[in-house]
Formats: sequence, C-alpha cells, structure tokens
Amino acid sequence: MCGIVGYIGKRDVAPLLLEGLQRLEYRGYDSAGVAIHGKSGGLKTAKAKGRVRELESRLPKRFAGTTGIAHTRWATHGAPNDVNAHPHLDADGKVAVVHNGIIDNAADLRAKLVADGVELVSDTDSEVLAHLIGRSQAPTLEEKVRAALALIEGTYGIAVLHADFADRIVVARNGSPVVLGIGEKEMFVASDVAALVSHTRQVVTLDDGEMATLKADDFRTYTTEGSRTSATPTTVEWEAESYDMGGHETYMHKEIHEQVDAVDRVLRGRIDDRFATVRLGGLNLDAREARAVRRVKILGCGSAYHTGLIGAQLIEELARIPADAEPASEFRYRNPVVDPDTLYIAVSQSGETYDTLAAVQELKRKGARVLGVVNVVGSAIARETDGGVYVHAGPEVCVVSTKCFTNTAVAFALLALHLGRIRDLSVADGKRIIAGLRRLPEQIAEVLRDEERIKELAAEYADAKSMMFVGRVRGYPVAREASLKLKEVSYVHAEAYPASELKHGPLALIEPAVPTVAVLPDDELLEKNRATLEEIKARSGRILAVAHQEQDKADHTIVVPKNEVELDPILMGVPLQLLAYHTALALGRDIDKPRNLAKSVTVE
Repeated sequence: MCGIVGYIGKRDVAPLLLEGLQRLEYRGYDSAGVAIHGKSGGLKTAKAKGRVRELESRLPKRFAGTTGIAHTRWATHGAPNDVNAHPHLDADGKVAVVHNGIIDNAADLRAKLVADGVELVSDTDSEVLAHLIGRSQAPTLEEKVRAALALIEGTYGIAVLHADFADRIVVARNGSPVVLGIGEKEMFVASDVAALVSHTRQVVTLDDGEMATLKADDFRTYTTEGSRTSATPTTVEWEAESYDMGGHETYMHKEIHEQVDAVDRVLRGRIDDRFATVRLGGLNLDAREARAVRRVKILGCGSAYHTGLIGAQLIEELARIPADAEPASEFRYRNPVVDPDTLYIAVSQSGETYDTLAAVQELKRKGARVLGVVNVVGSAIARETDGGVYVHAGPEVCVVSTKCFTNTAVAFALLALHLGRIRDLSVADGKRIIAGLRRLPEQIAEVLRDEERIKELAAEYADAKSMMFVGRVRGYPVAREASLKLKEVSYVHAEAYPASELKHGPLALIEPAVPTVAVLPDDELLEKNRATLEEIKARSGRILAVAHQEQDKADHTIVVPKNEVELDPILMGVPLQLLAYHTALALGRDIDKPRNLAKSVTVE
C-alpha cells in the first residue's frame, strides 16, 4: 500500500526520487520522506506529512547526492505526521530504512530495545528495523540486514542505506513487492514498476524470502539465508506514457474511457473461430485435466471478488461446472476443506493483494491447483499460481478499479467459454458467445457516448443520504460492484442486495431520500425484476434503472445495448462507473485518491 523508490548511479538523486514518489501517489499515502548519501558523507533526510509536494517544499537547498531511498507511507502504526513518516534512522543516524508491510512482533521488539536503553522517536513498527540493523555487529550491510530480518515476524518490502556502505542499497522482500530496475551504470528499486518505466523497462521482481544488493554498475540477489539466487531480467510491457492522464481531468475518467481498447486487447489473439472456442495457453491445464474439474472456487477482494461472482455465474452457465466466489480475506482464515477435484482461481488487479496471495500460498501448501487472473505480469500471484490468464487492462492508476474490473470479467468469459467447449457447450453456443465478445468494445463505446446524460442523472441523485442497489442473479454482482464504486469514490453510503431479498428486511429503508439503482437485464427474470420496482414505488422510493429498454416504473432509465444474456453484466457495469464518477465530481471529492484507501492492499 505504501510506496518505495530508490536509486544508485551518477545522477542527482533527489529529483529522481521525488519523480518516482509522484508516480506512486495513486497507491494511497499520508506522508512522504527521503534519505540520501550526502556528498560530504553521512545521511541526509527530509520528511513531511501530506503530499509529495509538501516534501519537495521542505528539501534543503543543499540536498545533493547520487544514492538515496524514498517512501510514501499509509499509516498502520502511529498517526500520520512528520515523525512517523519514513525513512527511519537508527540511534547513530547511520542507517536509514523504508518499509512496506507490518511487523507483527514490533511491540516485543520495541520493548527489548527500550530495555537496552534505545530511545525510539516514532510510534511505528518500522523504526525497530533501523535500530536492529544499526546495532548489529556483522561486518557487512547485507549480514546486518539479514540478522535484523531474522528477528522479524510479519511482512516487509524494505530498502536500506548505511553511511558506512555508501556504494550500495540493500533491499529485501517478504509479502510486499520489491522490483529492481536495471539501467546503464545505474540501478533503481521500487515497490511498483510505475516508478521505474520512465527510466528503464528491464526489471527483476524479488520473490518472498529474497534480498538484493544494488550497486551503480551491478546487482546480485540471494536468499535471507545468504544463498545466491539467479535473476533473469524481464521487459515491462507498459510505456511511461501509460501513466499519464492523456488529456483527462482524472485517471478514473481516463481509465473508464480506455475500456474500449482494453477489452479489445484482452480478446486479441485468443479467439479460435475454427473450433468456436478460445486459446488460453497460460492456463497450463490440458483438456483431460479440465474435464476432471468438479468444482471451481474463485477468490478475490473488493472489486476482484465481485468479478469473481460474475465469473462463477459464467462458468456455471457455459461450462456447467458448480462454481462460487468468496472473499479471499475470509477464505484464508476459516480452515477451508481443500478438494483435489476443485479448481481454485485467485483474482487480483495488482497480483500482490496480500489476503489473496496468502490464500494462494495456503492452497498450494495443501496441494490444490490454483490459477491466477491478474493484470500485472510477473506479479507475486502470477508467479505463485500454476497458470492463469493475464487481463491486459494496462496500468490502472486510480485507486478505484474500472477498466481492470471490466477486463477481468471478460477474461472470465473467455475462461468459461474455454471450459465449456471442452465439456458440453455446443459449437453454435460457442459461436454465439464469440460474436457477443466481439461486440463488446463498440457497445462500451456506445455507453460512453451517453456520458452527458449520466452526468445529469448523477447531479439529480447526488443529494441522496444513502442509495440502494439491487439486482437479481446476473444483475446482482453488477449491483454489488456499483455500490462499492459509489462508496469508494463519492463517500455516499450505499447498500447492495439481491432484488429478491428486498422484501426480507431492506425494504424498511426505502423512502424518497434513499433512491434505488435497479439493474434489470432483459432476460428471463425481467418481469420479476419489474415487480421489485413496483414494491419500491409503492413506498415512495425513487428509482434509477439500468436496463436494455425504458422502464415505465422507474423515474429514470439508463438504456444499455443488448448483448448475449451471459455477457450482459459486463456492459451494465460501465454506466454505473460513470454514475459513481460524476456523483463524486458533483460532490467535489478527490476522485483518484479516495480517503482512507490505497490501490494495492499489501497488508492484512
């Protein structure tokens, strides 16, 4: 959730670090800081609560150096303030540490340090690392860091400077991403490739339990026990321009409009017209193994969980395999029964979501087959799973997910079609679904052309004290995701329920001040959904319908193009993204950086 940037080379380091931090602002943070090796020796630091621009304004005029580390913090231990901001120093001011993650035994370690006479200046768990490294009597920085990490319980991605070892940065990973960037006689490190791509596209992603030493002209990787590991650089597929706003006022607006191209990208090269199916070579699942699957369990958090709900319905409808979705954060704690005939699928935009990654690791420990559906190539979940599908949405900078949500739903449609054609889905149905998939980009463009009207509707409903979202079967996951989007970006309270459950309690909330957004696909349940509208109108509730045709019982209707019934949920989510966006805009919210949230949730 926090951001790490580091550099060692010949260039002036402070501007590079600040630029990298700005690239990582989308991840969410509340303070920022930087530490460098000064030209006259020793370490120099600057820290500030608030945005990176506040840190920049506090940098001393003489803040030159060619090696440094920087950090944006999202508070877990201690309030957001200058003192709790990273980097943290040891008692002698020789060690500087930036840390992402949570140290579970920090309280015990702090107590031992205090008992030994160490004065801790912050309330953070991270500060103990600096003191442990600084107090180590080991002869090298690598051994000092290893000795400190041996005492740590929890998760970390760290970068360390030491005044006595000015020619290197030492980094380590356990549960929180660390990526090395390889330049020409210069090296970078970051928690996200977004901070690297304007300087290099050659990267190495550390595995859990792995460390690295960076020098200006070289790097080496090794385990926390000291054994050397082999690291082969890969090329990042995204350009630096992918992280620019491209003329839009916000990243969220840009990414909603990028969905036309993004969906085309996830389909490209995967459709097999000859056999009315798709090619998903990355699954590492042959036809015999696919036919042996008796159940599918999908795991994700937040929007990824909601796409899992859509994916489970698609798999049941097209492949006729029992499927369900569950929050990964719950699954990993409930001692689940792991069935060898069940195919598990982990969903994560970043591929680093800690709860989901921990669920994957537990499943692998118990011998399960796990696939990944992720956006970031080479991410932890992509590496830990047996195979999977990349969704190719491109970088998603806004904290709330839009294009990645849509692309993930399309990826599940591809997977469901693949499994269905291996089993009992007919050629005719395969061709029908393929034709529907090919219509999606233009139909999304058609929805986006209706943005001005959706903006007007957002203004109409922006004064609501709360909103209810309802849908039935295919419409319910859409309602869930739309409710989450509104909450995340506009801070308007919202609830989502199956339409059939409204009369079992939530109907008590219906009144003019609590409008209902009803998702009504034109399927076999349309008349039952219209009956739900009658119930709401009978209680003076306002209704905004999202449907394939005007609904006379609704106060307003957003009409969405019709696709195949199985694919309709993918389209029906797009106008509700715009509704959330324009509601937030009308309310003056910080759309790309909603309060209290971070893009990549890499802590529990």
